[in-house]
Amino acid sequence: MALTSSTLLITGANRGIGRALTELALTRGAARIYAAARDPRSLDALVARGEGRIVPLTLDVTRPDQIAEAAAQVTSLDLLVNNAGLLSSAGLLSGELDAIERDMRTNYFGTLAVTRAFLPALERTRGSVVNVLTVAALASMAGLGGYSASKAAALSLTQSLRAELGRKGMRVHAVFPGPVDTDMAREITLPKTPPTEVARAIFEGIERGDDDIFPDAMARQVGDVWARAPKEVEKMFAAM
Repeated sequence: MALTSSTLLITGANRGIGRALTELALTRGAARIYAAARDPRSLDALVARGEGRIVPLTLDVTRPDQIAEAAAQVTSLDLLVNNAGLLSSAGLLSGELDAIERDMRTNYFGTLAVTRAFLPALERTRGSVVNVLTVAALASMAGLGGYSASKAAALSLTQSLRAELGRKGMRVHAVFPGPVDTDMAREITLPKTPPTEVARAIFEGIERGDDDIFPDAMARQVGDVWARAPKEVEKMFAAM
């Protein structure tokens, strides 16, 4: 699909990859961008730049009331980008259970709840869904066990949605970034890709119709290994 004249909804639009996606969609000619964030005031600068094309939405993906209220404002949608995510847990044995549960509520259940709520708007246009995951969804890392598990669950969700919505002529894309230079990844010491580059690669992958999008150099390397030998990705990450 092309972004020109399309209507998008991007969760977690106030920073990181979400903000970069919102800014790029604006420059590529999107007709309307619903920019969702827990604090809509954090979207003020984006809204001002949008000259009426950016509509702010208050949306915490773990709040059913906010999801329902946001969905009531959107009648038609070409592209839903489930970008909002959380990395609050560490190792499965050492991390706090509450933090592991928070990651699962946001990254898995939040993605599912938002997709279900906006499905009627997507069905009207046979629109597409984009789930921003991580290479850690393909195999777990010892220090990110809780986060990896939540994103692996979101990958399974993505595959299920692809099968169900594909029968309706709709596309579902999975995005697998490596470390990106955002607040979420500030503690990660690996080289990081600017979110603007990741956003560009995501939209290019959507326009090509790629099911799985690997938007940076590390992601592409991992994706190549995963395609031919998934077990090797597990070994690679275990050694980190």
